[in-house]
Amino acid sequence: MKTINQWFDEYAVNHQNKTNQTIHFISVPAIFFSIVGMLMSIPSIIISDNLNINNPFLENWAMPVLILLLIFYIGLSFSIFVRMLTFSIVCLMGNYFLSLVSPLIYSSLVIFVVAWIGQFYGHKLEGKKSLFLKDLQFLLIGPAWVFKKKSKK
Repeated sequence: MKTINQWFDEYAVNHQNKTNQTIHFISVPAIFFSIVGMLMSIPSIIISDNLNINNPFLENWAMPVLILLLIFYIGLSFSIFVRMLTFSIVCLMGNYFLSLVSPLIYSSLVIFVVAWIGQFYGHKLEGKKSLFLKDLQFLLIGPAWVFKKKSKK
């Protein structure tokens, strides 16, 4: 398995353009947020019925998926794990409140599409393809890279 620095070094090669980096600082967290929202929109009878849960944060597919992602992040770095855990909690809470004012699935889909348009535009400016086309794990590295890069500023 690659180290976090190897992932970040490879990711950074395709993200040198300052405009592309700025777009990524907005779009990557927005995509993560929207995916959490889409997962929260899928109720899980399996989870809620089998465990007798009556909690909007636990009775959907976002929690089990986030737990798996956090296991991936802790394997890379404890500090990345803490950042992604914090952001995951923010995403869960933000999506919960968003669901109170609009249908979450539709809001999440709009955020997702707009953020990906931004991503593809940023890569067009950069002149390089998105790395997730090479390895899907880069979809998980993107948010970690954004938070690491922001913490250095």
